Amino acid sequence: MSIATKISILGAGESGIGAAILAQKQGFNVWVSDGGKIKQKYKDTLNDLDLPYEEGSHNMNEILSSQLVVKSPGIPEKAAVMKAIREAGIEVISEIEFGYRYCKGKIIAITGSNGKTTTTLLTYDILKKAGVSVALGGNVGNSFAASVAESDHDYYVLEISSFQLDDINSFKPHIAILCNITPDHLDRYDYKMENYAASKFAITKYQDENNFFIYNKDDAETLKYMPHHTIKSKPLAITLQNESTEGAWLDETNTIHITINNQEQMNINELALQGKHNTYNSMASGLASKLLGIRKEAIRESLAGFESIEHRLEPVLQVYGMQFINDSKATNVNSTWYALDNMHEPTIWIAGGVDKGNDYSQLFGLVEKKVKAIICLGVDNSKLHQEFEGKVDLIIDAADMDEAVRMAYKMGEKGDNILLSPACASFDLFENYEDRGRQFKAAVRNL
Repeated sequence: MSIATKISILGAGESGIGAAILAQKQGFNVWVSDGGKIKQKYKDTLNDLDLPYEEGSHNMNEILSSQLVVKSPGIPEKAAVMKAIREAGIEVISEIEFGYRYCKGKIIAITGSNGKTTTTLLTYDILKKAGVSVALGGNVGNSFAASVAESDHDYYVLEISSFQLDDINSFKPHIAILCNITPDHLDRYDYKMENYAASKFAITKYQDENNFFIYNKDDAETLKYMPHHTIKSKPLAITLQNESTEGAWLDETNTIHITINNQEQMNINELALQGKHNTYNSMASGLASKLLGIRKEAIRESLAGFESIEHRLEPVLQVYGMQFINDSKATNVNSTWYALDNMHEPTIWIAGGVDKGNDYSQLFGLVEKKVKAIICLGVDNSKLHQEFEGKVDLIIDAADMDEAVRMAYKMGEKGDNILLSPACASFDLFENYEDRGRQFKAAVRNL
């Protein structure tokens, strides 16, 4: 690629700062612009690197004089700054695409509506324990661009969102994993499922016959949209059905089999992470690792010993016999479905936040069977009340996390689960889902 003289980085969060670091290292003339307030830690980085930046507005003269723009995944196309850039015909890419242009290692990229964080961390853990040179990045860990700027690695394990995939034009992972597709972020995709699915399938767009595509054969939406996309890489399925397949499958004894080139590679019968969703995650991670030539022993050791991740069905404390569970990472309905499906005791469900066009109907059966009360935590809870009225005995509103936790504690009984699994984004009351989960844990510990 010919190096652009001037590059503008839009957004000064983890992604934008990583892009700025890499851009400076590659000799670009860098301008960083954030329409909001920049966190102090990121300002400190920009100041230490002597990189010019602005916050609270966009200097269009600076931006429109650029030959390349790296856009934060959080900036929608309908934003005024993006409309002006598009009209000017300036090339726009994501930080993932920018990092890829200077990456020398093999990329394992994971996307999907649910399970991508766990699958990413599992895959990284396997490779790290196997002793290979590996970096973790994307939506978890450091930004990909920052990792590329820091040092060369043989492998990069990346969690990739649909927003990041919207602005790629050459990104080609050696192994692409699509965990599943369920309705999420539809507000960014004109409320059309086919647009959202196309964004997810973009992870395969630039792959060739020397690459691999791991997909969930049991996911109806993936199978529905797969024929609409040309996939040149080798597809490998994961399934919980007892049917031998090229990829990974589960037999009647709950043993995972990994098969490549129609040859049995290994089987796994002990998983640290329980639940149907985690079996899929473990399958995808194990299959990807086997494709990379990782030893069976390293894969088994990691999948059997992996500890659960923060904010995903994370046990917090037992208080007077009630188990408080932090599932703040459940920012869509399908993720909450897995959480509720995993509950085996009467459950008080704390839900709510920014609704992204949610269809709650898939939760009705589980809620009627398992949930004794819903505590709504959000600025506008009207849709939750409307959807679940009559399906549980009690639906009440809480003004903040402390109040929600205190309400749950007062109405709960010994043996109950108190589950924070919002099914919504966090931005109305919290900085992000991590902030929401940590506030939940702090409130539980303060009981």
